[in-house]
Amino acid sequence: MYIVIVGAGDIGTPLLEIATQGGNEVVAVERDEGRADRAATNYDCLVINDDATVVNTLEDAGVDRADALISTTDQDATNIMVCLLAQELEVPNIVSVVHNPEHMGLFERIGVNTMQNPQRLIAEYLYRAVSQPSIVDYMHVGDQAEVFEIEVTEGAPVAGKTLHEADQEGLVGSDVLVLAIERSGEESPVTPRGGTQIHAGDLVTIYSQMGATPDVTDVFGHYGDHD
Repeated sequence: MYIVIVGAGDIGTPLLEIATQGGNEVVAVERDEGRADRAATNYDCLVINDDATVVNTLEDAGVDRADALISTTDQDATNIMVCLLAQELEVPNIVSVVHNPEHMGLFERIGVNTMQNPQRLIAEYLYRAVSQPSIVDYMHVGDQAEVFEIEVTEGAPVAGKTLHEADQEGLVGSDVLVLAIERSGEESPVTPRGGTQIHAGDLVTIYSQMGATPDVTDVFGHYGDHD
């Protein structure tokens, strides 16, 4: 893909690393000269040291042939302006960081995909790491639902049971789905079916309509995660 990334700060810098390592053609636009120099030195991409809220700058970045533009600056006003210009220049996929939740509606009205308040997301991950350390990774789906990975412990209520048995015993309700099972010795994830048995040590990917609540995590043996 041809990707234009606006901003080479705390968010834009790791994004540049990921995008360039992924084999994409990347152009970064950064107004600060020092940040622009660091990005040009460290990453295999074209870096334009200029103001992305000026249409000529985006044209210099090649947005006319870009597959996507991602705006990552620390100012919502700048991100909005960049996204509006990108829309006028008909960039097919536009994504922006939003720092103030009150501005989410504005981004939605102009039809921009958003990632809300990265600092809050980081804080939430850090809190989850200490409050529910058994959860390896997670993603919110809507207001309450979550998809998360959790390792099954020895002696867990579901250990040694098939998914059908777990359902019959009320351990896994209709609002909880086992999506995948990673198992030691298996080259690829196990596709869960009714007769699939859950083993201690399995890394299980769960969809829970109510999120990773103790009622759900306790089933997999993590009783102390919510003390």
